[in-house]
Amino acid sequence: MRALATWSGAVAGLFLILVGSLIQAALVVPLPELPPPVLPLPSTWQVPALLLCSLVAGPRAGVIASVAYLTIGLVDLPVFYGGGGFAYVLTPGFGYLAGFIPAAWLTGRLAMQSGMNDIPRLTLAAMAGLLIIQLCGLLNLLLGAGLGRWQQPLAELLFSYSLGPLVAQLALCCAAGLLARCMRGLLWVE
Repeated sequence: MRALATWSGAVAGLFLILVGSLIQAALVVPLPELPPPVLPLPSTWQVPALLLCSLVAGPRAGVIASVAYLTIGLVDLPVFYGGGGFAYVLTPGFGYLAGFIPAAWLTGRLAMQSGMNDIPRLTLAAMAGLLIIQLCGLLNLLLGAGLGRWQQPLAELLFSYSLGPLVAQLALCCAAGLLARCMRGLLWVE
């Protein structure tokens, strides 16, 4: 029964990541105007979808979903931001995608600890996963800059890949924590 739950969580997580990579994140600004104004965020729902899968279904399902997503993208299906294919490994953004695997594991492990069934703790677990993704991406950027692989200056790459979307991704971690709490309640995950 546990294997079925893991695989169904992994498949659901893979679909969440695929759909999340297509949806631009935005916040609805609570003003008395109709319709309320929408503030677009410099991020997609891809990272929160991965973190949500791990928060709800656990580390195994999160790792399986992230490995499946990377495999789909590396076999020439254009599911990554800049396309797909094995050549994507040599881009500055691949370190962030490679960070999906350890981030899914850590987030899932933290979420499955006892006492982790409230929104602030689930949000902190999601933020820990985001930190892992950022560290893997930064390591790739620094290594590539040291080897002279990138055309752009390192400061520009750091801003466009890490610092620019970081605030939006932190806000989306809060949303992932809230959604995870609701989903865990519906699925009887303790």
